[in-house]
Amino acid sequence: MNNMNSMMGYMKRIICAILCWSGVVSVYGQQAMSLEECRRLAIENNKNLKIAEEQIKSAQAKKGEVFTNFLPGLEATGTYMRNQKDIHLLSEDAYLPVGTLGSDGKWTLRPDQIMIGADGKPVMNNGQYVPKDYALLPKDAMTVEDKNTALLQLGLTQPIYMGGKIRAYHQLAGLSEKLAETGKEQELQNIIQATDEAYWQIVSLVNRQKLAVKYVETLQKFEHDMEVMYQNGVSTKADMLSVKVKLNQAQMTLLRVEDGLSLARMNLNQLCGLSVDSVYTLKEELLHVLSVTDIKCLNIEQVYGNRPEINSLTLATEMYRKKEKIARSAYLPTVAFMANYFAMTPSFFDGISTKFDGMWSVGIGIKAPIFHWGASRKSIRSARAETQMMQFKLEEAREKIELQVSQAQFKMKEAMRKMEVAEKNQAHADENLKYAQIGFQEGTIPVSNVLEAQTAWLSAQADWIDARIEVKLCEVYLQKAYGILGKE
Repeated sequence: MNNMNSMMGYMKRIICAILCWSGVVSVYGQQAMSLEECRRLAIENNKNLKIAEEQIKSAQAKKGEVFTNFLPGLEATGTYMRNQKDIHLLSEDAYLPVGTLGSDGKWTLRPDQIMIGADGKPVMNNGQYVPKDYALLPKDAMTVEDKNTALLQLGLTQPIYMGGKIRAYHQLAGLSEKLAETGKEQELQNIIQATDEAYWQIVSLVNRQKLAVKYVETLQKFEHDMEVMYQNGVSTKADMLSVKVKLNQAQMTLLRVEDGLSLARMNLNQLCGLSVDSVYTLKEELLHVLSVTDIKCLNIEQVYGNRPEINSLTLATEMYRKKEKIARSAYLPTVAFMANYFAMTPSFFDGISTKFDGMWSVGIGIKAPIFHWGASRKSIRSARAETQMMQFKLEEAREKIELQVSQAQFKMKEAMRKMEVAEKNQAHADENLKYAQIGFQEGTIPVSNVLEAQTAWLSAQADWIDARIEVKLCEVYLQKAYGILGKE
């Protein structure tokens, strides 16, 4: 019974999950997606942006790691060895002559401490009196048990002056963090631009599809009328075939537009992290509701402040300047405070002993390079050259961005002019088609003129769609050139 209840509960959870997933799919299939929602999904699901966020975390951790170089470091070293032999300070028993200290503090022999020979005279050897008595220093007394040796050392080091290296590394880590943040901002704008391009491409193709469908329906009706007229002997077979050829071309164009639309939807779905076969309506698919964004013109210095590329190159140039300081610090004196505790067994601090004994010590360490065959000058020149190269890249980027802004502004103006011309051409094409159809019905205009009017109408409608989409894309490119894309 319990197994049956648990099985029923499990089946209910599966059914609920399926219904929820179906609801999510149906929501995406029914509700209209806005440009802001597509941007949000693309930002949430983009892997490059997630990589940029992890790079920021890595730079922050690196900055914290570098900061620890300002603090004292404590290290411990321990060693244990098992030795084969003991330490013998004497190779054999030693005999020390017995003498005394004279009034002058020097070692000497009293007369009663001098060996007397058989002739009753003191014995001499190499001009020196031979002592009468000797003290035994046995070999075993000068043997140290060294089968077990242990060493322990605790050391504390506090940098005082490292030639500016530590401060330069810390500043370099801070610049790396800011560089990672600007990299994320640049990646964010690239994602938004790609999403907007895919979004407006779908809007363009959807309207082209509607236009192609309408054109095919018009030609199908026209074909039917031409067949009736041909059967009644009013038109020729050549006129009817001309209409059929135009209809076939229109159907082929519709097929190409539908294929392009399917691929464009797949592209946007991939950017948004959705299933590639998802189909949903975009809010801006009705072209007559599109509005033109009023983008405030910025001066070039404001653009430089907004562009993440300039910020990145500026930070990179500053980082290379810090590397110059690091290269210079390698050939400057360094000062550090040191404190150590050293313990060992066997120990020699109070005689020879097998007990674990040690001592502490404190001091100041100074290291100053003297001569390295001019390596310092060469390394500093190399670092300075790299800084200069980065400065040239920054100047080049400024020039290219200024050109990019000018081109984006020009293209925006041209797109607006094209839209105005396309709207006028659309009105003229509508009127031309209207009169052509009336003239054909009255028999004053041939079939070829009607087909030309329909082709001109189709071209005018397509140009109008392209002009509206081009305006929206130029808005994106101008905002990207200003460095405000996604900030508006």
